Amino acid sequence: MGEEVKRCKGEEMKRRRGEEVQRCRGDRHTDSRPLTPGPRPLVEELLACYGSPLYVYDADTLRATIDRISRSVPYPGTSFHFACVTNGNLALLRIFQERGWGLHANTPGDAFLGLRAGFDPARIVYSGSNLNSDDLLQMIAWRVGAFNLDSIRQLKLFCEIYSGDPSSAPRIGLRLNLPEVTGENRIGVSVDEFEEAARIGARRGLKVTGIHFYRGTGTNATAAFTDSIAEVLRCAAGLPDLQYLDFGGGFGYAYRRDRGVFDWEMFGEELSRQVSALDRRLDLLIEPGRAVIAGCGTLIARVVAVKWQGDKQIAGLDTSVANIAVLSVHGGHREVSALKEAPGELFTTDVCGNTTFSRDYLSRGARLPALEEGDAIAIHDVGAYGYSMSSHFLHRPRPAEVLIEGDRHRLIRRRESFETLIESQTEL
Repeated sequence: MGEEVKRCKGEEMKRRRGEEVQRCRGDRHTDSRPLTPGPRPLVEELLACYGSPLYVYDADTLRATIDRISRSVPYPGTSFHFACVTNGNLALLRIFQERGWGLHANTPGDAFLGLRAGFDPARIVYSGSNLNSDDLLQMIAWRVGAFNLDSIRQLKLFCEIYSGDPSSAPRIGLRLNLPEVTGENRIGVSVDEFEEAARIGARRGLKVTGIHFYRGTGTNATAAFTDSIAEVLRCAAGLPDLQYLDFGGGFGYAYRRDRGVFDWEMFGEELSRQVSALDRRLDLLIEPGRAVIAGCGTLIARVVAVKWQGDKQIAGLDTSVANIAVLSVHGGHREVSALKEAPGELFTTDVCGNTTFSRDYLSRGARLPALEEGDAIAIHDVGAYGYSMSSHFLHRPRPAEVLIEGDRHRLIRRRESFETLIESQTEL
């Protein structure tokens, strides 16, 4: 139990885990949840080994989702780049790298993590905003393969500080501001600025060769993407040296199973059809984030207190909202499960954290069985913006992270201690 890598016990454990872990089957309109109600040996083993609360990621679910999305865009010049803003754990990044994906970086920190995970810098694409000269110099020194720049000023700054041979320069693209499609947006340049951008690059011997389009954060409506393809391609054609189209991220994830689910196959087929019909060959880049990684992650926590307010159950856990994404990320809804062998009658339940913050609700109005102290609760879909947005709010150290691979599980990030809260402070 003290070792970081534990082998599950033979075929019986495999059978039990097969009942407890749902795999991603490649269905068009369903997502998987790794840990759901049922036999509890795996959950109890994980909690006994690594403590509670605990982030748990299922590698099989992640690989299956990566492969399904990879197959969804048949256009032959397509490359996928994982948006690691959603999850920066090196063990998970290496799964994307092994699966043939590149990396999408919003910040130099994203690029740093990608390099440490083993990504070829040429396959790292930066699509961020408002870098200063030190940030840009660092990214250039790391030989990041492409820069999708947010403004004319950022392009000028890049050209001013780039000192290398233009023939070996990274790809340079522009983020497209298209308010008639996306609504008001602070990011990107207008089509009217393409000509000026080309002139700025040419003065330094550089070509602006790419367009990056970002539809919006967490969009589940497939038509919101497919309906914008023609207009994006029309605008991109105005760039004289166009070589690649980065259709960005923002692809949603169905935190509510009764709501719309993004249809990757429909999107991929339509995007491929329209790009293939162009009079020139383009490289096509896609940057999924939460859509590919949200469903493989679960936050497991223990019930520490139960009380009743009339017919409503209030369950207090040993975790808090500091360990799940802010409400704007998931719309205020999280699916939760009680990991009990015999759930029995279900009751309306509010699941709360271990703080007095009035909005410390992990789930509201869930239907759960009568709970007892020590029961395990699974908070689903935390693979994206779970640990990456966790904080020391109210001075709680952050949980550990564990990866399940086949019949093994292993620690991929240690649990913090109270010492973590002061280790960077100078007045000790």
